[in-house]
Amino acid sequence: MDFTFTKYEELCNAIVHSDCEPVCISAYLGAQKKRCIIIRHDVDRNPKNALKMAELENELGISSTYYFRKKEDVFIPALIKKVADMGHDIGYHYEVLDKAGGNFEEAIRIFEDELNEFRKICDVKTICMHGNPLSKWVNKDLWKRYDFRDFGIIGEPYLSIDYTKVLYLSDTGRRWNSMFSVKDVVGANSQRDEKIKRTYDVIRLINKADSEQMCILVHPNRWSDGFCAWLKELAWQNMKNVGKVILVKRSSFHAKNKK
Repeated sequence: MDFTFTKYEELCNAIVHSDCEPVCISAYLGAQKKRCIIIRHDVDRNPKNALKMAELENELGISSTYYFRKKEDVFIPALIKKVADMGHDIGYHYEVLDKAGGNFEEAIRIFEDELNEFRKICDVKTICMHGNPLSKWVNKDLWKRYDFRDFGIIGEPYLSIDYTKVLYLSDTGRRWNSMFSVKDVVGANSQRDEKIKRTYDVIRLINKADSEQMCILVHPNRWSDGFCAWLKELAWQNMKNVGKVILVKRSSFHAKNKK
């Protein structure tokens, strides 16, 4: 079975034994590395899975970035502190334009308040937007009007990484070729190859060592070892994927008609 913690451990071992250095987002932005694999986690739900992944990475000597949403069942200060105390990078997974209904002034107020709540727990140097496929707003558009550096933030993965140089791989939709991504897209050099479907394919890609720099996005809620939990997530994700395909095709249709 794919998308199990056992399979994730295999992926981590491949990273550790490659000739690329595993780095978190803030370390990459702070000092650009030559051969590296950036590891990023978006904790959309099920933070206990994030803690389990953080413990596994810590055992293997990996430091990665965990972006937590400011949401009641995800924002658990004691758990976030545990992840930070292992040496992992904690970031704020913001969705403030969604929360403010597109009102930029309200959104930036929410952003500052929520960022301060995170900073009561640990240092936060980077942020990353949450992309709700059902929302008509794109949260990173907030920075078309404001500057995140005014809040002591050094970067945002969708805006601060040059993906013409960094190969981007995401487990969105429980596949690795990003075909089900609605807002989790970076454009240039993102991996949409149909040959990249399984975690095994990602491991094979790492072992080939063709790419000097990679960014791997992992959503902890998509991974589990218990069969019932694994099957439930698979069924739920497959239903979501059908909806995402419809959204992507509809968006493409409207874009063509505007030209």
